Amino acid sequence: MIRRAQSKDLETILDLLLQVNLVHHKGRPDIFNVGTKYTKEQLEELIKNDLNPIFVAEEEGKVLGYAFCQTQQHIGDNILTDIKSLYVDDLCVDEKARGKHVGTKLIDYVKSFAKDNGYYNVTLNVWACNESAMKFYEKNGFECLKLGMEMKL
Repeated sequence: MIRRAQSKDLETILDLLLQVNLVHHKGRPDIFNVGTKYTKEQLEELIKNDLNPIFVAEEEGKVLGYAFCQTQQHIGDNILTDIKSLYVDDLCVDEKARGKHVGTKLIDYVKSFAKDNGYYNVTLNVWACNESAMKFYEKNGFECLKLGMEMKL
């Protein structure tokens, strides 16, 4: 079952945030410290925000994964059209639940939510060091929109 996150999910979401951070830390320790992206207090506020929903995948009362989403729209921008995008800021499936298609169910739910609520598209970013995530998103219909590049000095 996919549903909106609730306060009762905070501890599990924090554990999952640490799991996803460790993937990034292992891939780019020069950029990512070990920790979580949000504090418990920040998560409490995010859960209440209707423009930026957090969805969780739940099985038998246990949260197996999440998708943090953000509404993005550039009304009155000089060059960008005012399309409304749903940006997936973060997605994680508990390492113990991988292979059960939880991630696909979350992405399908996010796409359905976006379509039902008048969004033009669903967007996200993937770190180049996370090849499995890139393959997962491509398998689920995502295409490259833009590339971020760097030159280490």
